[in-house]
Amino acid sequence: MCRLTRILQVDPAAPDPAAIEEAAHVLRAGGLVAFPTETVYGLGAHALDPAAVRRIFEAKGRPSTDPLIVHVSDVDAVRGIVSVLPESAVQLASAFWPGPLTLVLPRADVVPREVTAGLDTVAVRVPAHPIARALLAAAQVPIAAPSANLFSRPSPTIAAHVLADFGDRIDVVIDGGPTDVGVESTVLALTGTRPVILRPGAITESMLRRLIPDVEIAHLTTGESTASPSPGTLAKHYSPRAPLTLYDGPPALVRARIASDAAAASAAGQRVGILAMDEDDLAIGRLVRLGSETRPEIVAVRLYAALRDLDADDVDLILARQFPSDDGLGRAVRDRLSRAAAGRVIRCDT
Repeated sequence: MCRLTRILQVDPAAPDPAAIEEAAHVLRAGGLVAFPTETVYGLGAHALDPAAVRRIFEAKGRPSTDPLIVHVSDVDAVRGIVSVLPESAVQLASAFWPGPLTLVLPRADVVPREVTAGLDTVAVRVPAHPIARALLAAAQVPIAAPSANLFSRPSPTIAAHVLADFGDRIDVVIDGGPTDVGVESTVLALTGTRPVILRPGAITESMLRRLIPDVEIAHLTTGESTASPSPGTLAKHYSPRAPLTLYDGPPALVRARIASDAAAASAAGQRVGILAMDEDDLAIGRLVRLGSETRPEIVAVRLYAALRDLDADDVDLILARQFPSDDGLGRAVRDRLSRAAAGRVIRCDT
């Protein structure tokens, strides 16, 4: 039977209680609701309903080895879905929640193993977006929500991206306008002897070190056949349909190589898309500028929409300069670009 997706226009500054309650009712009944968070749009289901959670995996084409993040209203709600809440988690929650930080903690038995990829840990966060917070308050259930896109595609930062991927295959899309951060949350594991960043995001290493000086960074690349400790660690992720090649190295050498490779591809009859920074002097192919290399927060906001725009233009390949800085949010941008390229990285050192 064909499902017709209900689109609810909701003002983030004043979420309509009736619209929010409609979406909350769908969640409580086992349906799928796409909604904005401050990072990207999420595809939500009742986190304690195994059948509803399985619908997320079916809709996205997501492997069961890729765990989901459970969104809750506050740190007290976390206590109901974890078996241990360490003092470090309480301190981090006080500093960064609501916000784009996900904590990996020991799971409680109430959390279905469909959520956790069979692992004994669960990823949890308290979102800051007013629509997400209103939805959690109305639903009164934890919401499991990965990004609201087909598996391995660029994450959605506007409702139109969600609809482009799913059409009428989900129940409700809450359109709350563009998201603020543009890349997924930082994932921090608190289950070992030391805290470990499993996925970089807007809560940066330096921000975390103020509270947990011994934090480490894991450079994870996992396969689909084994359970991952964190979402977003596959070698290919956030990828456009057109193959993306990433160029890394001194900017002048990278620009020259991109220009040369783009010219050769164009001469061979291929439609070339180029992701560029404002500083890049490039004038070939379908050029999309992400912003200045000194403003990673702008680049992060624009990245996924730019990849989707190039796909919409039916380019045959995409060439991109790797973000030059590994500091702060720049680390997250580099990570997303590397996974979007699925290992196609050309070093331009000489």
